[in-house]
Amino acid sequence: MDKEKEINTFNHYINIIERKNIIITGVKKVDSFDNEEFLVETVMGYLALKGDDLELVKLDTIQGSVTIKGFIKSFNYVDDNKKQEKESSIITRLFKWVFYYKFSHFFYRFFLV
Repeated sequence: MDKEKEINTFNHYINIIERKNIIITGVKKVDSFDNEEFLVETVMGYLALKGDDLELVKLDTIQGSVTIKGFIKSFNYVDDNKKQEKESSIITRLFKWVFYYKFSHFFYRFFLV
């Protein structure tokens, strides 16, 4: 628990050097990685890094930093909470509409006609 509090106080920086190396600070953990993609949890959210021949060079859990080498194609922050809320609200609205339509049709058919 103390380690997580320490990492949360770190600043979050991304330093890319000629699209061949990337240094990320404020790292909580590396969730998954292979030679084409890294998923890193930072103090600012999840960061997805994509590229070719990616390789973990250095992981410093005390400082909360990671160094990755390879050809970097893209990186972006993944906001799962907003995506899940949006998907659930669409599904909720769909089910409400279906329920309302079926129930009102059933009610009208058997009780009013």
